[in-house]
Amino acid sequence: MRLLRNSGWFVFLIGWVALGAPLVLGAQEVVYKDSRPMKKVFESQKADGTGSPSAEQAKDTRIAYDPTGKTDPFKSFLAEQEVPEEKKETKPARQKTYLETLDLSQLELIAIVMGPKGSWGMVRDSKGVGHVIQKGTPIGTNGGVVHGITEKEVTVREEYKDFRGNVQHKDIAKKLPGLLAE
Repeated sequence: MRLLRNSGWFVFLIGWVALGAPLVLGAQEVVYKDSRPMKKVFESQKADGTGSPSAEQAKDTRIAYDPTGKTDPFKSFLAEQEVPEEKKETKPARQKTYLETLDLSQLELIAIVMGPKGSWGMVRDSKGVGHVIQKGTPIGTNGGVVHGITEKEVTVREEYKDFRGNVQHKDIAKKLPGLLAE
């Protein structure tokens, strides 16, 4: 490459490609070919050479496509989409609570009460309103449920589907504000 840059060959080569190559390549002649005669589909026809083949010959040449055991060419092979189940009319959809309309980042854990009859927590929303929660309370926009309450934190478990369609769990811990430094 250094040899080409130091000599005049580099300039000549660039000029030839830019100007001369299209002229040389464009000088080729166009060749037209005659069309070929049509092939006969059926070997035996009537004696006079005209007419259509018999019904038996037509049956023999027909090919039937059988798609069993073959993949669908119009279906994506990367990810199979889950077919939505039919909505059951007997069971009406449950209305979401106010806590289910808020994201977990909008809620702050302000108190935990532990007792012999159970454990409760209190979260405060962005408006400053407190809400009492216990194990099993639906919370968050991603379908989370309070999974556990300990002395230091409340654990919210959210279910989601990974790229393979398997159900996975994600635990999110909300800690008391005074315990964040520890």
